Amino acid sequence: MKKFLLAASVAGVALAGAAVELSAQTKPTIATVVKISGIPWFSRMEVGVKAFGSANPDVQASQSGPATADAAQQLKIIEDLTARRVNALAVVPMDPSVVEGALKRAMDRGIIVVTHEADNQRNTNADVEAFDNAAYGAALNERLAKCMGGQGKWTSFVGSLGSRTHIQWVDAGAANAKKYSGMTLVDEKNESFDDANKTYEKAKEILRKHPDIRGFQGSAGNDVLGIGRAIEEAGLQDKVCLVGTGLPNPSAQYLESGAIDAIGFWDPRDAGMAMNSVAKILLEKKPLADGMDLGVKGYEKVTVKKGPGQGQLIIGNAMVIADKATYKDHLF
Repeated sequence: MKKFLLAASVAGVALAGAAVELSAQTKPTIATVVKISGIPWFSRMEVGVKAFGSANPDVQASQSGPATADAAQQLKIIEDLTARRVNALAVVPMDPSVVEGALKRAMDRGIIVVTHEADNQRNTNADVEAFDNAAYGAALNERLAKCMGGQGKWTSFVGSLGSRTHIQWVDAGAANAKKYSGMTLVDEKNESFDDANKTYEKAKEILRKHPDIRGFQGSAGNDVLGIGRAIEEAGLQDKVCLVGTGLPNPSAQYLESGAIDAIGFWDPRDAGMAMNSVAKILLEKKPLADGMDLGVKGYEKVTVKKGPGQGQLIIGNAMVIADKATYKDHLF
């Protein structure tokens, strides 16, 4: 009996040793969690995540997200990945406040956390922004004001009222519009939940309520598609201006028809690569320095400063504003 127990004990030690050895050989995992899967914006980001994984075979990079724009569903995915003890999380929060607790628990377990579109996130090692968000919102609104001739009613759309960057953009837009005494903001911050069909229905409602409206500023990637469809169906391409965040390929139809006047964007592929690059740097326990090159277009010389919590804020220079004449220079 004693010989059996001794043999079992030795076998257990051997198995444990093998497990430790296997663990040591396992590649670090970087799990990207986006706001919603299956829409063009985050499908493009997944291209970047996969490209990063291919270029860095010493890590395992993946992307997931909820089927709908639901902060609670995204929270569950983060919690599941934390329970699986991934090495790093790269998160684009639907609502930064909803995931604060989950990200803190992940960090308490030693998991590196990198966020994007959430410069108010406190529980993160680093937040990566494509550009200064106030400058972006003002730039979108300036294009809208130019199209409107600085005159008339306008409104704004956000993916959700909890989306940090969307609120920053439309607030900066509203501040910019104050330069034009003839511009009047009405029914601001309509929630679209990044759903083109919901945006379309809301835009039609606004066009009925304000038949004299002259402009729309969108935030979520699908906003310009829903609003553009409503404008085009009403035959208002020459009377109503539309400027907002959007990707060139999905927006092409409405840019060509004039239903969309200009789109603003940064390449989600590059943002996905930048987040994963920062996660890898932190996993390797290397410092983040002002002016450093993340090895990604638009992030060659980033600004690095202290964030609102214990982490750092990283700001790139990846803003693009395109219209009918220039969008074909950025087809994706």
